[in-house]
Amino acid sequence: MSETNPAAAAEVAAPHRYTAAMAEQIEARWQDFWDADGTYAAPNPSGDLAGDPALVAKPKKFIMDMFPYPSGAGLHVGHPLGYIATDVAARFQRMTGHNVLHTLGFDAFGLPAEQYAVQTGTHPRVSTEANIENMKAQLRRLGLGHDKRRSFATIDPDYYKWTQWIFLQIFNSWYDDEAKKARPISELIAQFDSGERGVRGERSWNELTAAERADVLSEYRLAYASEAPVNWCPGLGTVLANEEVTAEGRSERGNFPVFKAKLRQWNMRITAYADRLLDDLDALDWPEAIKLQQRNWIGRSEGARVDFPIDGEHITVFTTRPDTLFGASYMVLAPEHPLVEKFTPAAWPEGTHDVWTGGHATPAEAVAAYRAQAASKSDVERQAEAKDKTGVFIGAYATNPVNGKQVPVFIADYVLMGYGTGAIMAVPCGDQRDFEFARAFELPIVCIVEPTDGRGTDTSTWEDAFSSYDAKIINSTGEGVSLDGLGVAEAKARITEWLERTGTGEGTVNFRLRDWLFSRQRYWGEPFPIVYDEDGTAHPLPDSMLPLELPEVEDYSPRTFDPDDANTSPETPLSRNEDWVNVTLDLGDGPKKYRRETNTMPNWAGSCWYELRYLDPHNSARLVDPDIEQYWMGPREGMPHGGVDLYVGGAEHAVLHLLYARFWSKVLFDLGHVSSAEPFHKLFNQGMIQAYVYRDSRGIAVPAAEVEEREGAYYYQGEKVSRLLGKMGKSLKNAVTPDEICAEYGADTLRLYEMAMGPLDVSRPWDTRAVVGQFRLLQRLWRNVVDEASGAVTVVDAEADEDTLRALHKAIDGVRGDLEGMRFNTAIAKVTELNNHLTKAGGAVPRSVAEALVLLVAPLAPHIAEELWRKLGHEDSVVHQDFPVADPAYVVDETVTCVVQIKGKVKARLEVSPSISEEELEKVALGDDKVVAALDGAGIRKVIVRAPKLVNIVTA
Repeated sequence: MSETNPAAAAEVAAPHRYTAAMAEQIEARWQDFWDADGTYAAPNPSGDLAGDPALVAKPKKFIMDMFPYPSGAGLHVGHPLGYIATDVAARFQRMTGHNVLHTLGFDAFGLPAEQYAVQTGTHPRVSTEANIENMKAQLRRLGLGHDKRRSFATIDPDYYKWTQWIFLQIFNSWYDDEAKKARPISELIAQFDSGERGVRGERSWNELTAAERADVLSEYRLAYASEAPVNWCPGLGTVLANEEVTAEGRSERGNFPVFKAKLRQWNMRITAYADRLLDDLDALDWPEAIKLQQRNWIGRSEGARVDFPIDGEHITVFTTRPDTLFGASYMVLAPEHPLVEKFTPAAWPEGTHDVWTGGHATPAEAVAAYRAQAASKSDVERQAEAKDKTGVFIGAYATNPVNGKQVPVFIADYVLMGYGTGAIMAVPCGDQRDFEFARAFELPIVCIVEPTDGRGTDTSTWEDAFSSYDAKIINSTGEGVSLDGLGVAEAKARITEWLERTGTGEGTVNFRLRDWLFSRQRYWGEPFPIVYDEDGTAHPLPDSMLPLELPEVEDYSPRTFDPDDANTSPETPLSRNEDWVNVTLDLGDGPKKYRRETNTMPNWAGSCWYELRYLDPHNSARLVDPDIEQYWMGPREGMPHGGVDLYVGGAEHAVLHLLYARFWSKVLFDLGHVSSAEPFHKLFNQGMIQAYVYRDSRGIAVPAAEVEEREGAYYYQGEKVSRLLGKMGKSLKNAVTPDEICAEYGADTLRLYEMAMGPLDVSRPWDTRAVVGQFRLLQRLWRNVVDEASGAVTVVDAEADEDTLRALHKAIDGVRGDLEGMRFNTAIAKVTELNNHLTKAGGAVPRSVAEALVLLVAPLAPHIAEELWRKLGHEDSVVHQDFPVADPAYVVDETVTCVVQIKGKVKARLEVSPSISEEELEKVALGDDKVVAALDGAGIRKVIVRAPKLVNIVTA
């Protein structure tokens, strides 16, 4: 007797069953159709929309994902979470009458491709473009409804031409503090030419050389090059932004040591926009946690700038507590402060304490040794509350302006150039770090607030600093000003007025935000459209010379050094191509020799403006057509600064990409190139799909797919392993690719599972075994429309019964609300509930109900929806059908259950109308037989009615 294969037998009995093989065929067919038909092409207001009143009348929605980087490893199932979510949102908006722009490009410059080029010799463009094609294929398989006409990569010369152009707009601009906006640098030059604005020093603008004028303008330009402290990473051969350095003072990529060094680098003057970047957050529909991170990063604080005279000049400090000036008994400069060398004398002044010198023979030796020590620490390490306070006297004294006392000047690593002026006035009585430093270096501690904790004013007996905003000021009287007896707020106002009146300072606002370091010593990035003349003056290339493309080089890597050797400096890959670096150009005043900039832009540059390129991706004449930009991103009701309607991505970009993109938008807005002052109006941060990581006794990750569970423990090749929930990734050997799931169940099942796992903004664990639940939902949906044996459509042209109509319209109402609120998991639950109702009801499904159910599913599982829609007799795509609208009469329950309690115990349940009044409900409850019996003649003291669901009777 031959054996029978149950699966094979089932296929024979039900040849038209929805299976993984059928799903694959359906999905491939509809993906081909969408591409050929241009189903997702979003019309623009000029050209496509011109002359079409129906299209012009449609409301618009611009929906975006954060730029993906095309990794060679391809996608795992965690990557598409946000892409599927935006696709569902975009499909829903199309079905509710919107003209939807939804597309996806690739952020393709960056270090990974360059490192691969270094290892293999493969040109970064070759590997990057291969990665893009692989990622496109993976994303296409998911059925994402992108307008492919608008896609691009940041490495396309037609794209980075405009990245370079925007850089030149920023370079050729300055921030007018009076107008509170950026203006062309030509307008500033006109002010200098006319004498309306003067230059510092004794000479006039017209007396300056061309190089001197360039230096003056550099102090104003929004993009400028300067010698500045940078994070130098010898192991990578490049400088890093603060955000690319870990709390341990090492590079995020490669984990190499990072040192402080001075290099000439390009910077963006983002600090000019600090106030606007803060203020405009209020009008954005962003998660409060992201807004808070940006506010903290910008770090606005009010206080005063104070000048401490020294050797005919001065050291400027910023303090939030100018009322404590009389307690300033010494000063501290950051070790890298540019004035340190200037004020460091050749020999120690008479009376210098031994503890101040660090054991060095001269101030110069002491400063050099301490600087070397500080350079090996990260900013976080320098700011940590270390037990031992370190520093060294530079051999100079400054004058406290309020009392004329001489205060010694130190350098110490707990002061950073990255905040304020890089110099502090130390008030040890009120600051713990200053207190500990003063004790370590035997410096005076002056009590200038009256302690309220009983410790007294003799600081020699204190064990720590005393800080209070409620204590009265004491010991604070000088020439022309006295703060004694005042509270903090009044004292701050009085001393600030005195500082301004005497010209020794002024009230001011300070920000934690620093200018954006914009140079990288790499090959695979946008070249700067800048050349230098023989005097070293920077000149912008004219628009006609853009794009400036990357040249070929023999070696893609920047020169790297001993990771621990801080005494090195960058050598970039571009600098080795002499023919490209040294050029003869005519920039308007005849052919001259120039040297190109050999740094490249950071990988953030291309993602600062990509939303604009999506609008008008093939425009070679201008950044973006004004009408198109105004249509998709211009300000409107509820969106005073304009921007993208919905932007979805990870919360990890809170203070990098998001802040930088906002800055570029504001500059372009000020200069009149766009109507939107903000790039992204609504931001949604999706959670993360996590996976279990299994590690052996050595702590090495083992393949998750090969781990066996036995009696609550986990084993790999017979050895017990540990399990911990964490990230998903190739290196952790727990990655599951979308290709695997699509092959086993189909893309619609994967889409449903990822959307059903939980709220979109919450992280959730992946469980391959649970995917089948969504596959079965689609199989039941299919069976409700199609006969598995014959393939015939089984719906009937008959009216649905009342229960089915109520189930349908409640589902329509609920799913519509959930999709609007991006609650995709609960939307799927409501679809499942309706589908189960139809299955349990038995018999043929009414056509009107089946069609509505298919439309409900369409945003979530578009392939099967298209197939069923076609089988139901429709020739047009489901993509642009109207989303169902619920009939309110069927949404409201016909009756609801009202609980009747006596003395807190349930005595009856009544079926009543949802609209019943409190008076009528009380009457019905008191007349109910069960309630009458339960009362048994007892007197009623009070009846509490909460119509329609509760009656509580209180007896006497």
